[in-house]
Formats: sequence, C-alpha cells, structure tokens
Amino acid sequence: MPIINSIAALEEQMTEWRRDFHMHPELAYQEVRTSGKVAEMLESWGIEVTKGLGKTGVVGVIKGSGDGPSIGLRADMDALPIDEMNDTPWKSQNAGVMHACGHDGHTTMLLGAAKYLAETRNFNGTVNVIFQPAEEGYAGAKAMMLSLIHI
Repeated sequence: MPIINSIAALEEQMTEWRRDFHMHPELAYQEVRTSGKVAEMLESWGIEVTKGLGKTGVVGVIKGSGDGPSIGLRADMDALPIDEMNDTPWKSQNAGVMHACGHDGHTTMLLGAAKYLAETRNFNGTVNVIFQPAEEGYAGAKAMMLSLIHI
C-alpha cells in the first residue's frame, strides 16, 4: 500500500486516540494514564520503550532496516488547568483540566507516525519517539534529560 494510503487508513483510529486523550487530560507530571497508554501502544507495535523519564515521560526506539543516523521526534502530553466549556461527547472528564493547547493532538500524531514507522521500518537509522510531560512551564524536557543521567 502506498505511504499516503496507509497513513490515511489510520485516520479513524487516530481520531479515537485523540478523543480518548482529550477526555482524560492530566496536568504536568501527572500524565500517568496518558503515558501508560502511550507506552502500551508503542510496545504493542514492537517498539522498545523506556518509561518514567522525568517522572512520566516515555521514549520509544524504532530501528530502521539499515544503519544510519538517529533522530528524535517529540510530542508533549500535559494539559492545562482550565474548565472545558465545550459540549462534545469527548469533552474533558477531569473537572478543571483540559487539553486547550492541543497536546492530545500532538500525542496522537506522534503515535500515528510511530505506528507507521514500526510497521514499515522503511528507513535507515533510528527514530526516537519522545513523549514529554510537563511542557506547559514545568521543565518537563529538562526533567527527562536529567533522568537519563541516572540510567
């Protein structure tokens, strides 16, 4: 199947993922449900996963079909302390917390890319998919980097 068709085939599934993340937003360093789902999905696609970086960060390592460079693709997972005023079926179920910045979408897009890359491995090198906690002013990237020092 051509690339564009295989990615387009993920649309319905990715919409479900985004709506699920939207319904269950979590604040900085509290992304336990989100990071758990991310890790579970990555592992189910045969991706090597490291959990708990910077408390709730997740990194997946996808090795391509040959030797080559290593790159990182990053998404943020945290939500904001805001009441959601929308009235959609996928409205936040966590009072006072909402994905108002689109991190539910960021997480979903990176998961879609990871799924495609893991299924095809049609590249040389390594792709590191990085799911960062606490992007909204709480230094989640720094926390993830500092936790790598102890590995």
